[in-house]
Amino acid sequence: MHSVANPAPIMKGRVRPAEAADISELLRIDQQCFPYDAMSKRSFRRFLQHHDADFVVIEALAESKRPLVGYAILLFRQATKLCRLYSFAVAPELQGQGYGKQLMHYCIEKGQAAHCLFLRTETKADNGQSLAFFDSFGFAHMGLRDDYYDDGSAALVLQKQLHFFDSAKVPKLVPHLTQTTPFTCGPASLLMALAWFDRPMAKLELEELEIWREATTIYMTSGHGGCGPHGLARAALRRGLSVAVWVNQAGPVLLDSVRNEAKREVMSRVQEVDIAALKAAKIPISKRDYSLTTLGKDLNAGKLVIALISMYQFDRSKAPHWVLITAIDDEYVYINDPDDDLLPWQTITERQYLPIPRATFDKAFAYGSSRLRAAVVLSK
Repeated sequence: MHSVANPAPIMKGRVRPAEAADISELLRIDQQCFPYDAMSKRSFRRFLQHHDADFVVIEALAESKRPLVGYAILLFRQATKLCRLYSFAVAPELQGQGYGKQLMHYCIEKGQAAHCLFLRTETKADNGQSLAFFDSFGFAHMGLRDDYYDDGSAALVLQKQLHFFDSAKVPKLVPHLTQTTPFTCGPASLLMALAWFDRPMAKLELEELEIWREATTIYMTSGHGGCGPHGLARAALRRGLSVAVWVNQAGPVLLDSVRNEAKREVMSRVQEVDIAALKAAKIPISKRDYSLTTLGKDLNAGKLVIALISMYQFDRSKAPHWVLITAIDDEYVYINDPDDDLLPWQTITERQYLPIPRATFDKAFAYGSSRLRAAVVLSK
């Protein structure tokens, strides 16, 4: 899976680091491009000295004096996988000649080289020419920020995903499936795995609910209950897969957030039946943390893993969520996320083998105050 690449532009200019001698010309360009929010000389000087900034200019090659055409300022945040395009400008009289495309290619390649997952920027919401330019590079519209610029106008936040899973690394991709209800993330994850292991199910929407009926913990909060790891393992076993369960807590799980004792009792009884059935079938249940090192070994052995994560790392909600882990490398854990509401700016293709930075995933791979880690490892 790769992003749609823009053809490399003809090299009309030379991109080089900005210098103090460029500032007077940069002020002129910035005032022409952003009269409503132009930067000051002091701001340009600050970015020249910024340790986490890449401040470059592009100058024309065809001219003897090589006049400045435009500039870009990239900011790298050490604690995140985000690269911010703080400012990007091409002199109005030289726009449409390929300089902007060349400069944007530089910014994208710089972000990728720094292993950033996203390139984010803002542009004036009513600037159709600017929006068309960013759209041509595959930037997604993330939302409006009112009263953003000095003149009180709104900005549109734009973001481009820079990293995608290299499909050449695997003989085939795990297909993506979107859950059809708010409570069937676990069954949808299992259905994706079944399809990859050449055991596709007919009538997916019916099978999704059938798996949920088999695997639910009857987690009785305000809505329908979700699935537990032992129930999902039994459902996978019934459909012909080999299964191993990793849960870092003994016995029934997901009980600590349920205050009603009667509900806790029902949940316990349901899971005790699942656990007894797995033991009778001699399914291994490992009562310890499932590490990213073990995850890598299992994935390299041709297995897939359904993992329980907390959504707090992504949207600050405390909801439990099942995802299917499909690959891992030195930088990212890749998941097929069955929920199409979590990252609405992404296409279905981008939710397949969605890259999550390893450190972020490691934090998310623990649910609730008890830090429950649960994984269902699947193979043929």
